[in-house]
Amino acid sequence: MNAAAIGLVALLALVFARVPIAVALAVVGFIGFSMLTDWQPALALAAHTAKEGSLNFGLAVVPLFVLMGNFVTRARLSEGLFNAAYAFLGHRRGGLALTTVAACGGFSAVCGSSLATAATMAKVAMPSMRRYGYDDRLATGSIAAGGTLGILIPPSIMLLIYGIITDTHIGKLFAAGVIPGLIGIALYMAAVSYTTWRDPRQGPPGERSTWPQRLRSLREVWSIAFLFLLVMGGIYGGIFTPTEAAGIGAGLSFLFALSRGVLSWKVLYEILVETARTSAILFAVLIGALMFSEFINYTGVHKGFVEWINQLGVPGWIIILVLVLVYLVIGSVLESLSMILLTVPLFFPIIVDLGYDPVWFGIVVVVAVEVGLITPPIGMNIFVLRSVIPDVSTATIFRGVTPFFFADVIRIVLLALVPAFSMWLPNLLFGS
Repeated sequence: MNAAAIGLVALLALVFARVPIAVALAVVGFIGFSMLTDWQPALALAAHTAKEGSLNFGLAVVPLFVLMGNFVTRARLSEGLFNAAYAFLGHRRGGLALTTVAACGGFSAVCGSSLATAATMAKVAMPSMRRYGYDDRLATGSIAAGGTLGILIPPSIMLLIYGIITDTHIGKLFAAGVIPGLIGIALYMAAVSYTTWRDPRQGPPGERSTWPQRLRSLREVWSIAFLFLLVMGGIYGGIFTPTEAAGIGAGLSFLFALSRGVLSWKVLYEILVETARTSAILFAVLIGALMFSEFINYTGVHKGFVEWINQLGVPGWIIILVLVLVYLVIGSVLESLSMILLTVPLFFPIIVDLGYDPVWFGIVVVVAVEVGLITPPIGMNIFVLRSVIPDVSTATIFRGVTPFFFADVIRIVLLALVPAFSMWLPNLLFGS
């Protein structure tokens, strides 16, 4: 346990010293494992982990889903989603903020990235909200919070990473993210409604659309609905594997981008380079995370934790709430990927030894990471918005996300205490 504690402190020190997370994980994992065994086993572990991380066919799902998200983003499918959501919700008080949350949820279903969702929807939604006189706090808060849905609603890159480093069924993880994602959309909409109920001037209503206009607007979202149903339906129905689904999704999203006339040789080159760069970073991080995980497992620290917890004799739900609190605290100072890679190797074996479902725990972890995306002082989504909307201060955006933060706290407590919210759909589709 002492070795694990020293390793964790060393890792945190490297992270806060701005050493790249992939390098920090690999260095601590390698040195820690060599100190516990010898240099030869550590070198063998590094070689084996790098080889498996690079040549494992199952990991092809990562660059393919990244490619799909990049094609979808460039195809400007977000504009059609926003217009369709506005046709049904725009006439309500705070309607444009409600529209933004709904459009973020829909875009997340084919994007898989929180930062891309926030950046894309900022360009689509912010001009409309300013035209109707929306308060910058509500406008930016709804975009920042809505963007976090990209990290949970499948296909989620974070769920992919969690599934890979814990060897958890990715199809079950994707299915488990659907209902918590819908709960998140509902709670964010409730936060918008509460904000505009307290101060209607923050979100005045827009124009009411006729039913013919609403029906016509739905034609703009058929491509996203078809892509989501094909990719996720194929996984859930056992028609193809997640890797095959990612390949089909990437090919279909390419055709959508091509049909909308947004692809040129230059744009295609940019998409491919961006995908390669993102995938290389993720693969390096995964290799480092696997080495760190091997070191932590070798220390046997999780067994000591389980014995200590059993000696305390406290109910399991208290342990879960303590872990949730830990995630909320560290989420305020660590960015999302670092948060998952630092904590999951330590907490996951403990959760499994205590008899909890790894799929359910994955959803709790990712929702906790979502909260961290809008929590000061890090709040990655806030800084993405600052780069897109530089005339709005960081303090204004943080004030705007406050109601959404409390909505997220309610959601994570619900998911932690009632696992059925996460597990009903994967148990229905894949069996318990």
